[in-house]
Amino acid sequence: MTLKGKVWTVGDHVNTDEIIAARYLNTTDGKELAAHCLEGLRPELVKQVSQGDFLVAGENFGCGSSREHAPLAIKEAGFSVVIACSFARIFLRNAINIGLPVIEIPSAREIKEGDLLEIDFQKGKIRNLTRKVEYTWSGYPPFLQELIESGGLMKWVTRKYIGSD
Repeated sequence: MTLKGKVWTVGDHVNTDEIIAARYLNTTDGKELAAHCLEGLRPELVKQVSQGDFLVAGENFGCGSSREHAPLAIKEAGFSVVIACSFARIFLRNAINIGLPVIEIPSAREIKEGDLLEIDFQKGKIRNLTRKVEYTWSGYPPFLQELIESGGLMKWVTRKYIGSD
């Protein structure tokens, strides 16, 4: 799987309440969550995001509560991947469970807002087409690639064991 997109950035220690405020947790409607994604941190951001763009963060992205609404809001807002220096473990797992790819690279801070990236998940390579720099990470094992490409854990289980979407 290869993705190409524009970068939007946030800083360190972005918590799940900043990703989607608790007052919106009474819904699981993706479009409603997307409308409020990151609004406390960058209120106009979602209006600028194009489908397939990338969210890049610093350290400890997704810290705080274990709400699955946070990665869902990001995915539904149009972000196709989140790249960060590090992730809170529960956020990382929730993101993969809903089919939102996350990439942890220590050099994420070198990526600037507006950069154009191309990500090759099989090779574990991120090409910054704007700055002509390449980053590597361990990539995803085949099982996780399949799970993400299926749209998340539940969709993968449905396809694999029930045989329908």
